[in-house]
Amino acid sequence: MIIDKLQNFRQQAYRFLGNGRDAIFDLMDAVLTSPSVKSFAELSLSAVYRRKWSSLYESLKDSRPRRGRLRRLCVEQIPKDIRPLLAGDHTGWGRPHAKTLKDRSFVHQPNLVEGNKPIVLGHDYSTLGWIPEMSGSWAIPLCHERISSFETAAQRGAFQLRQVCRDLSARPIATYDSEYGSATFVNLTADIPADLLLRLRPNRCLYKAPEPYSGCGRPRKHGDKFQLGSADSWGEPSATFSLEDETVGQVQIQQWSNLHFKKAAQRNFQVIRVTHPHCSGLWLAWVGEEMPTLEQIWRLYLRRFAIDHWNRFAKQRLHWTLPHLLTPQQALRWSDLMPLLSWQLWLSRQLVIDSPLPWQKTQTNLSLGRVAQGFATLLVRIGSPACPPKPRGKSFGWKSGRKRASFPRFPIIKKRPSRPKKGIKDNPNS
Repeated sequence: MIIDKLQNFRQQAYRFLGNGRDAIFDLMDAVLTSPSVKSFAELSLSAVYRRKWSSLYESLKDSRPRRGRLRRLCVEQIPKDIRPLLAGDHTGWGRPHAKTLKDRSFVHQPNLVEGNKPIVLGHDYSTLGWIPEMSGSWAIPLCHERISSFETAAQRGAFQLRQVCRDLSARPIATYDSEYGSATFVNLTADIPADLLLRLRPNRCLYKAPEPYSGCGRPRKHGDKFQLGSADSWGEPSATFSLEDETVGQVQIQQWSNLHFKKAAQRNFQVIRVTHPHCSGLWLAWVGEEMPTLEQIWRLYLRRFAIDHWNRFAKQRLHWTLPHLLTPQQALRWSDLMPLLSWQLWLSRQLVIDSPLPWQKTQTNLSLGRVAQGFATLLVRIGSPACPPKPRGKSFGWKSGRKRASFPRFPIIKKRPSRPKKGIKDNPNS
């Protein structure tokens, strides 16, 4: 039964949470049943949290979750008889005023104020999720990890994809946005058994396959340039396809074969250009084995945007960026709970009764938010594997006369050295 599968998932997750798992599990139930809180400590006021507010922070300080086992537990929930569609992305957790937080750097944050830079001080997190449906906003993360200051988003994304592919039974299709559409990411994923569907920036310069060796000199690695911004360099496409879409209208798809990056000449791929009345040109790259049809390929990439919906859901409904934690380790342990919370919502989507607010319409295919909205009534049925708290008596408190030391402050880390501005060279004769 579906409810048995949900209860088994919660039991297994409880086993792998390590120290403080009772308080951690009560914390997860409090998050799922608390749609709006103003502070992290306010989660302790939830009816399902049976401990004091200080246990929120103590549990994140003491817990040692077994991340490998938790990741495999999530991967095991994917059906074995389908080819998984994965989506990778990274998002920032802004901590601009946390001067005592270690390893802060500049991360991207959307900025609606014109003229301001869309950056903020904080930590960057990489997410790799499973897209279960061909429509809707569902995306369930398999791993959600911090990008340290000594690595890039491409390096962390390739590491996550390699770890997940070891546990999958079928070769997945992994989709990424234009930041990952580079020679660096293609080289990092060369030995991973997965097909990549990458978006390319419109100013990229690719290279065609070289001409046959003439027998004189060193064989050429690159052919003619294929500049995405210059139609004169494209040549004739190897395949074209057009269709009428109900949403965007007439869609034109073109394909070119055997192209590569200059710094990844050993990996050829297919390039697809998608145009419709609302888009002048969407460039995609298929890196891998047999490619789906042109009618399917662009719809597969559109499913990648579900991971953006999950990023918003994690920040707004799962309260991911709400706590002001002291160390990166505590923030990572708190972030480890986000995939577990999302998988519980996915497994309970058919058990929850839709409970719309007075101004909301009823739904037949419930979204992440609507499942979370009715999860409290389901929690009464399934119960919690966590043990009730045991009174320990009163603490002695801070020893009289003991001095308090302030927390150390850490510098802001810049990942890339700033380049000197280009200017007019000094005239030596002046």
